[in-house]
Amino acid sequence: MNSIILYGSCYGTSMRYAQALAKETGLRCVSCDQAPALRDYDRLFYVGGLYAGGVWGLSAALRKLPTDARTELILLTVGLADPEDPENRKNIKASAQKQIPGWLFQRTRIFHLRGGIDYQKLKFKHKTMMKMLYRKVKKIPPDQQNAETKAMIETYGQTVDFVDFNRLRPVIEQLSL
Repeated sequence: MNSIILYGSCYGTSMRYAQALAKETGLRCVSCDQAPALRDYDRLFYVGGLYAGGVWGLSAALRKLPTDARTELILLTVGLADPEDPENRKNIKASAQKQIPGWLFQRTRIFHLRGGIDYQKLKFKHKTMMKMLYRKVKKIPPDQQNAETKAMIETYGQTVDFVDFNRLRPVIEQLSL
């Protein structure tokens, strides 16, 4: 099976996961900005960071995939909130579904990984967005906060790294790579 790993990473966490997956599988790993034409690939792994309700670079990468392709998409999302939380998973899937064309979504498997954040390294735009979002979610009563808002409140302004390369093992095992 002809496969490739693409990643969309703004601050490096998704890239780290993609490179670890490539090391484990021997597959070629490329930034979504450098993605080749995807017509000839049977399986596309996309490792992307979650930003503002979407997967970084996913839409642009999928535009390189022709609508008649029979490609299987393996999407690995990387976010700050706990991916084991059912509500968080539901929200991530709904956001991804908006970015993935219907014909491809039927052949998509989604996995969730936990990333990290370093507020000192954020670009001004992202730092401003996070500050505004933090102020908004801080006003939500604790009993109404979901896993994502709790994670944001707990980690705001800090450097946290939840990367766990062992979380790639189920992806590799399930897909018999």
